[in-house]
Amino acid sequence: MTTPEAVALWGVVGLPATAGAVLVVARPGDRVAVRFALAAATTAVMLSVLVAVARPAVAVPFVAGADFVLAVDGLAALVLPTVMVVTLLVLVAAVGEALTPAARFHGLMLLFAASAALTVTAGTLPTLLFAWELMGAASYALIGFRWQDGARVSAGLTAIVTTRTADLGLYVAAGAALAGGAGLALSDLAASSPGWRHVMAAGVLVAALGKAAQLPFSFWLSSAMVGPSPVSALLHSAAMVAMGGYLLLRTQPLLAATDWAGPAAMWVGGLTALLLGAVALAQRDLKQLLAASTCAQLGFVVLAAGAGAVAGGATHLVAHAAVKALLFLAAGAWLAALGTKQLPGLAGVARRWLLVGSSASIGLLALAGIAPLSLWATKDAVLAPVREQSPVLYAVGLAAAALSAAYAGKALVVLWRRVPVDEQAAVDAYRDEEERGTGRIPLAGRMPLVVLAVAAACAGLLALPPVGAVVARAVGQPGGYLPVPVRELGASALIALVVLFLVWRWRAPEPGWARRWLDLRDAARMLVARPAMAAGQAAARFDDRVVDRGVERAAAATTALATRAGRVDDRRIDRVVELVAAGLRRLGHLARRPQTGQLHQYYLQAVVVLVVGVVVLVVLG
Repeated sequence: MTTPEAVALWGVVGLPATAGAVLVVARPGDRVAVRFALAAATTAVMLSVLVAVARPAVAVPFVAGADFVLAVDGLAALVLPTVMVVTLLVLVAAVGEALTPAARFHGLMLLFAASAALTVTAGTLPTLLFAWELMGAASYALIGFRWQDGARVSAGLTAIVTTRTADLGLYVAAGAALAGGAGLALSDLAASSPGWRHVMAAGVLVAALGKAAQLPFSFWLSSAMVGPSPVSALLHSAAMVAMGGYLLLRTQPLLAATDWAGPAAMWVGGLTALLLGAVALAQRDLKQLLAASTCAQLGFVVLAAGAGAVAGGATHLVAHAAVKALLFLAAGAWLAALGTKQLPGLAGVARRWLLVGSSASIGLLALAGIAPLSLWATKDAVLAPVREQSPVLYAVGLAAAALSAAYAGKALVVLWRRVPVDEQAAVDAYRDEEERGTGRIPLAGRMPLVVLAVAAACAGLLALPPVGAVVARAVGQPGGYLPVPVRELGASALIALVVLFLVWRWRAPEPGWARRWLDLRDAARMLVARPAMAAGQAAARFDDRVVDRGVERAAAATTALATRAGRVDDRRIDRVVELVAAGLRRLGHLARRPQTGQLHQYYLQAVVVLVVGVVVLVVLG
């Protein structure tokens, strides 16, 4: 019997997916499309809250050996409402940008959100793969939404090719799960046979690192910044990139079941947090700064998954979703109003739009780790367990946190800087550089920022007592929750304040070696793209010079043989056939002669035949 909770669980995934498909296919008018999308997103938010409380599970037959399973446990109950609330707020903010055609944009955004919701609730690998593929396709369409611009489509292609390459790891993991005999349920992967367990862990780790834009895959996220700002806000906060970190939190028992996957995740996450923090510090484009920051902050989530700190990683994921959605929406609002996202062109912009500037400042202060804002507590909830396992990685995490304060402080100083009259012309030179600015930020673009600012300020409570213990129990880590010592919380807050003061007092450094995203794109082009192209060209040359030439020679030989056979056919076989036909024709003429129609001649012929027969019998007898 289907329960209301089960129907709600199907609805939280199916409603935005269906509404998105209808909008993309039917293409109603902009006003109808916006209202329809907001109604669907609002309903999905309410359904997500319902299933987060009820925690139902549903299953239908899908493929041999595995059902299509949706399930809400403690981890999903924390993340699923986050995905849907952020989606609703981003769609509201997108109304202010008036992206057209609205039906296609809002439809794709709903499909994107539905794929993220399906990823969160997936209970088996086939379900996860279905969601994973849908999420990648929707991201490609959204990054290249303005398809008339070839550069934007190329950026979307870079994103999907990079992430799809890493996604092959999930298929490897699915094959290993079948071979290992444990089944395709995500909860059963850790129980597979030891040899196949390592293959599964490697596949899941690669796929998750690709989606989360961790090293060495980080460069695709830089390209994705050409998409509309609401797309960046959702992609960086609650969908796509966040889902890479979420997958590692979901499969943490599998990582722990091997002796290498957990430490590997910790090192990749820690180094990404550190190096991409330096990349963020070097950027002069606000969206590029925030993109590198996303890689760095997701590095803390990956670090948490490797260390087994599922509760800390989950709270950091949720808090980061609020912070990053807020900052990308603010950056998008300024881009739409002023036509630039270059930091020199945004000098003093927070003073011009105080509500937007104040909201963004809360997000930047949270990103810097200033107490008592959200990422201050959640970051330490990740680093505390890391300190117990690896003091070196703990130091790396603290250095990454200091870099977070540096690049957040850099943005804050620029946004609030009072521009002298003699410098105003230089700032104005950046206006309308990237698109035609409207000079205003509509109400729809401002109101979601207030809600997200409140969330960015308060989400850290999820990592502090007593709520932190509740979250730990909910995600299945009751014995692993240890409150972060006050000494560590105070030290991290002090580090953030000192770094902010230094950045405010002296200009933040911009390491040139990091400005080009560590040259990861060039490295990928040199190590992967060029060898692949060279191999393709070599294969093409082999095809042209060997295969094609062989085919051409075989065709020529066949043609020659056919020509010779034709000559033999014309000169001999046809002549023999003609001779036989001529002989038969003569015999026919001879056979027709006795056929005169005269009865007495037939009697005579009969007598002759009888006489001949008698003679033969006598002779032979």
